[in-house]
Amino acid sequence: MVTSYPLPDGFSEFDVFSLGSALLVEGLVGLFLNGLTVISFLKIRELRTPSNFLVFSLAMADCGICMNATIAAFSSFLRYWPYGSDGCQTHGFQGFMTALASLNFIAAIAWDRYHQYCTRTRLQWSSSVSLVIFIWLFTAFWSAMPLIGWGEYDYEPLRTCCTLDYTKGDRNYVSYLVPMAFCNLVIQALTVLSSYRSIEKKFKKTGQPKFNTGTPLKSLLLCWGPYAVLCLYAAVEDATLVSPKVRMIAPILAKTSPLINPFLYALGNENYRGGIWQFLTGQKIEVPQIDKSK
Repeated sequence: MVTSYPLPDGFSEFDVFSLGSALLVEGLVGLFLNGLTVISFLKIRELRTPSNFLVFSLAMADCGICMNATIAAFSSFLRYWPYGSDGCQTHGFQGFMTALASLNFIAAIAWDRYHQYCTRTRLQWSSSVSLVIFIWLFTAFWSAMPLIGWGEYDYEPLRTCCTLDYTKGDRNYVSYLVPMAFCNLVIQALTVLSSYRSIEKKFKKTGQPKFNTGTPLKSLLLCWGPYAVLCLYAAVEDATLVSPKVRMIAPILAKTSPLINPFLYALGNENYRGGIWQFLTGQKIEVPQIDKSK
């Protein structure tokens, strides 16, 4: 006989099924899109450039977010977290590290694009590899802190997945949140903003726009803005006063980022899109290089 577990407080049967289904779609579709980005980079020699290595690394981080979402979806359908407290800590660490890495790689790509289009300097392999290693170590540091007591991982309102616990709002939480958010969100958002504004000015000057320079920042704020606002709100007010359903919207929106990023940074990149097409069909597409004389 199958055990029937009680519904989380504040959620109906429909709510749990809907949220679980959303997580499952985000996880599986994101894994497909980002997996395609990763495999194309590994299979197509022409894609293996220092700049595309950043896109590849972003896709790897997003694959991690999608795996995290898929596990949460499975637990949602079970109505409970089956992996115990240690599994919760592991799930929280893995999800938080890949999320922070994704944000940092988005900023790194913006910085690289700025140099490509504005200073006409190309990223070298040594710089690209060093940057990727630094980002993973940097995000691992911030994600490991809650495991040793600075911050804390706990269940989200649905109680079928784990993340940074913002419900206490105590001094420990605030002392961790402020520097972590500044180092992993504020700096990244400012980097994206300044880089694409400079690129937009360059495009207006040359009259040859290559992509929509406003989309990366808008997608970043759309996906991660609500979660950031929720965490900051918890630093000054009691977050538990907010409806559990409303609090679950923020992580659901954040997990849409791996679905959007492949369209912005892989399929939205002429060179990378051509490589993906070559991987899927075997047909090579000649992509025009950036004209350094303009």
